[in-house]
Amino acid sequence: MSDCHLKGILESLLFVSGSDGLSLKQVISILEVNEEKAKDILLELKKDYQQLSRGIQLIEADDHYYLTTKKEHTDYLQTLVVGNKQHKLSQASLETLAIVAYNQPITRLEIEEVRGVKSDRPVQTLLSRGLIEEAGKKDTIGRPHLYKTTIDFLTYFGLQSIDELPPLTEQMADLDFNDELDLFFNHEKTDLSE
Repeated sequence: MSDCHLKGILESLLFVSGSDGLSLKQVISILEVNEEKAKDILLELKKDYQQLSRGIQLIEADDHYYLTTKKEHTDYLQTLVVGNKQHKLSQASLETLAIVAYNQPITRLEIEEVRGVKSDRPVQTLLSRGLIEEAGKKDTIGRPHLYKTTIDFLTYFGLQSIDELPPLTEQMADLDFNDELDLFFNHEKTDLSE
């Protein structure tokens, strides 16, 4: 089978795998190629997506490969999402998401300590949208659930890893929390209905 044909198959597999992505082991097994060939095909596909005319990119995160939108298209994607009222996140959800992103893994009680208010609903909203997920249980009394951000979170914000979040500085600590959210999300506020 030609490299071009294998690349097309791999693209389909990556598309269908969605936020689960594909491991190198899966690529080798499904395409029935050796590791070197699998890496070559992934590299070729990644280079193809680097062209300006392409709207997606191939990233590797957590030892899996994913198709995601390009970071430079974020403004257009946000226009689509913000324009659709069903997809808007409330101020409470955005605050909670920022807290999880910078403090993960974190319990709901720890989130509430930072926010100063109950956070059941924002946590549930973020879980249902797939932006955060359970990451085990904390080894303390009651064994509360720990939460962390997901691959969908990285994809939505055009990040390859959580390490790409802007660092929190002492100057940020002096900002109003809304200003911190602007720095974190770098887009207009969304619906405040929650």
